Amino acid sequence: MDWREFKQAGHWPTLLAAFLYFDVSFMVWVVLGPLSLYLTQDLGLTVEEKFTLVAIPILAGALLRIPLGLLADHVGPKRAGQFGQLVVMTGLAYAGIFSLHSKIEVEILGIVLGVAGASFAVALPQASRWYPAKFQGVVMGIAGAGNVGVVLDALLVPWFAEIYGWQAVFGILLIPVVIVFVLYSAIAKDAPDQRAPVTAANYRVVLSDPDTWWFMFFYSITFGGFVGLGSALPLYFTNWYHASGVAAGMMVALVVLAGSLFRPVGGWLADRIGGLKLLQILFAVVALSYFTIAFLPPGPVPLAEAVTTTKVSGWSLSQLPWEAWRAVLIFFIGAMALGMGNGSVFQLVPLRFRNEIGVITGLVGAAGGMGGFFLAKALGWSKGLTGGFALGFGLFSVIAIIGLVGLMAVKMRWRTTWGAVSGARV
Repeated sequence: MDWREFKQAGHWPTLLAAFLYFDVSFMVWVVLGPLSLYLTQDLGLTVEEKFTLVAIPILAGALLRIPLGLLADHVGPKRAGQFGQLVVMTGLAYAGIFSLHSKIEVEILGIVLGVAGASFAVALPQASRWYPAKFQGVVMGIAGAGNVGVVLDALLVPWFAEIYGWQAVFGILLIPVVIVFVLYSAIAKDAPDQRAPVTAANYRVVLSDPDTWWFMFFYSITFGGFVGLGSALPLYFTNWYHASGVAAGMMVALVVLAGSLFRPVGGWLADRIGGLKLLQILFAVVALSYFTIAFLPPGPVPLAEAVTTTKVSGWSLSQLPWEAWRAVLIFFIGAMALGMGNGSVFQLVPLRFRNEIGVITGLVGAAGGMGGFFLAKALGWSKGLTGGFALGFGLFSVIAIIGLVGLMAVKMRWRTTWGAVSGARV
């Protein structure tokens, strides 16, 4: 790809702003994942309830993507992005100042954090509209790589919670959010070819197209898998492998780093070989990874003298048994495939729905969030019902296989219809 042509084709400050906005928003969106290890100690929740708690922001983010996308179409992506960031800053400030004292307060905050997750419906279309079809895979991959924020969560949140207490984490998070809000307000611009405001009729038309539902299903597997794991794995690693809070955070960081870094790679490869071909390979890898993880036995319980003296105790990172590192490796491979799958799906989406990018991004993004919600819920349900996680991971392995079958069913029609006139590889 000619990077000089790429730079001249669009507006790189907006692409950078979209990346930063989505990055810090994603970091805020999934903060309850690693933080749940600490704040739930005072609430007396069951393991199943903890998984439900971390799933709430994911569900809220999924449901709020459509209204935030509608707002972006009516007032412009930049104003909608600024509004969303202000809402999130207000929620973080409240939690940091007044703290959270009950399960219902945490659930309400989870809904507010869902506004951060809904940033997807603003940031990606805002960047996409500046660039032609042949650069869509790279553009959407770069803007979407903002999900690297979950890596920062996994690395830093347990450490901050250990040193300063979990209440202080919300105030600390407020610092980068405010900085990005200022930068976003200064450098982001709406593309000159803004579409007419979207109406309910636009959604009816797009939803009546079967391709919409296929894209929603495929993205519920890739993005849903990524965000679901990012939120649920801290609880999984502390329960199944008896890791300390900080060690679990480091393990999760390694896993989600793969998904974050390889999203742009997925978009780039999809531009070169076609999103359909790449997705078929990736879905097979995802299914195999989930299936393998479903049958991994629990790790050994540390002896009393080996337990770290921390607020969330367990094996330290240097003490983790080999069973835990084996799981991290398998999760890493699966997350890499999920991240590349995210980039692949959004190489195809703008080619098929170029004139409805705002509507389709909101719908597909919402489906991705729903997939993450059900993954986290399924793991909690599996643990509560059977005492293990095999049913949850096994279910999503089957769903990935169904996704692979779905790709085989649509690929010929897609390649011979809209794909043939898109000007890009499909």
